[in-house]
Amino acid sequence: MDKSQITRYLDRFDMVRPTEPDVQSLRALQLAHLKAVPFENLSIHLGEPIALEPDALFDKIVVRRRGGFCYELNGLFAELLTALGYRVTLLAARVFGGGGVPGPLFDHLALRVDLDEPWLVDVGFGDFSDGPLRLDERAEQKDGGGAFRIGLAPGDHGDLDVTHNGDPGYRLTARPYELADFVPMCWWQATSPRSHFTRSPVCSMRTSRGRTTLRDRKMIHTVDGERTERVLDEIELLPAYLDHFGITLDRVPSTGA
Repeated sequence: MDKSQITRYLDRFDMVRPTEPDVQSLRALQLAHLKAVPFENLSIHLGEPIALEPDALFDKIVVRRRGGFCYELNGLFAELLTALGYRVTLLAARVFGGGGVPGPLFDHLALRVDLDEPWLVDVGFGDFSDGPLRLDERAEQKDGGGAFRIGLAPGDHGDLDVTHNGDPGYRLTARPYELADFVPMCWWQATSPRSHFTRSPVCSMRTSRGRTTLRDRKMIHTVDGERTERVLDEIELLPAYLDHFGITLDRVPSTGA
């Protein structure tokens, strides 16, 4: 990522280039990203290809001012952090499903950022932490996104289980990977009828007082812990994507099968 791309990416979420790669800047970058770049799976429901390549991700997220899901958001954020001088490692995770059973490897992409200590950074899991979490801390960690705990997973593989407000989130592996390693699972998530991403379009973003989510036609606002819902009419959908998420679409995403 060159200097002009760094500037354009930082402009995407109203940040200036940090003077040094420290944890305070990392925390500010993560929260600003969460409040400006939505978690969304709209490409799947618009028939758009998803390419896990830095130039394609930059065009989608920065130039076209879209969002994406974990492979896209954390994939490009890793490029930015690396360009800013951070030491970044891509990690694979298994997302916990019903019954507390972890899903397949590469189900999720998260980031490890090494400063004086290792940090978990994630801008691609929807409703999650506002800032980086200490990977070596076993006590509860709290921020505006809730209460988190990172503990050793069963077995002798060095995996870590991440919980959010007491609920299992994902099982994080220790081995580093490249973005290309996530391509097969990204394709499965975008195409399989068994993937929850193919069931309905979703767009969600952190706000200063909570979260706004549009799932299919249901608009959900959470403000200071209070949740309200309303089903939108068809004619309201395109303006809603623009007004609440800054996304300009020329057609409404289709619903899942």
